Amino acid sequence: MKLTADEAGRADKVLAKHYPAAGRKQLGELFDAGEVKLRGKKAKKGDMCAVGDELELTLEPVSKEALRPLPDPSIALEILVERSDFVVINKPSGVPTQPLKAGELGTVANALAAKFPECATIGADPRDGGLVHRLDIGTSGLLVAARTAEAYRTLRDAFGKGGISKEYLAITDGAPVSREMDAPLAQRGTHVAIDHTDGLAAHTMFQPQKANGEYALIRCIATTGRMHQVRAHLAFANAPLTGDTLYKGKPLEGHPGFFLHAHKMQLPLGDGTTLELVAPLPARFTAALAACGMT
Repeated sequence: MKLTADEAGRADKVLAKHYPAAGRKQLGELFDAGEVKLRGKKAKKGDMCAVGDELELTLEPVSKEALRPLPDPSIALEILVERSDFVVINKPSGVPTQPLKAGELGTVANALAAKFPECATIGADPRDGGLVHRLDIGTSGLLVAARTAEAYRTLRDAFGKGGISKEYLAITDGAPVSREMDAPLAQRGTHVAIDHTDGLAAHTMFQPQKANGEYALIRCIATTGRMHQVRAHLAFANAPLTGDTLYKGKPLEGHPGFFLHAHKMQLPLGDGTTLELVAPLPARFTAALAACGMT
């Protein structure tokens, strides 16, 4: 589109005027993915557009309703807790948490929409499907989804304020050189990096459970919930997840992927009580432990 006098300004605000139903989050992701071009070059949200400039969108945004997860009963859910207000599952490795585009299937959110139809309409992001937090595709373990709007607000608030204790088990290349990490993190495309200027606050504690020199089993306690937080902090502590090639982890022969499992969580119920959650280790994790000599 060639911009007129009343369209000049910040690139993100220009697009928001043209696509009011898309939402800020979706438009921001299009910028991050390089789908927005200004004067033929990749644009940033804060770039200023002048009259006559060409602003190009290589991928059209869709309405919020189109992004809601479609039911997909082919994805099996291991349900650990089922209540009228929320549900807790043990997510398998290799399954995405939620769809990234309209009509996508094969995610946890799709499975929730099939099993608990009310979840499909719950969430600040239409793709949430009731989920109040996320896990990476390669991470297994505890995942919580709200079944009511009130539960969604309460649980999201608890996660956002660091009111939920989350413990992960990780197989790493060697043991961390520190017992905790508070380096701030900033997204850089498909990964995150330590950024002491613009990064978001992040804190992870490490407690070695087993080690044999080459590998270690680490209990990781995350008090914040940043993208790839545990993965990046372990890598910065000189102990990347085994198999996590994005963060310089070495592949484990015969055992693809990395090994990070959301094992325990203390979930506040809003009435002053706390629900203790534990997700059993998947077979692929225990097999990897054996392959690393840590059974």
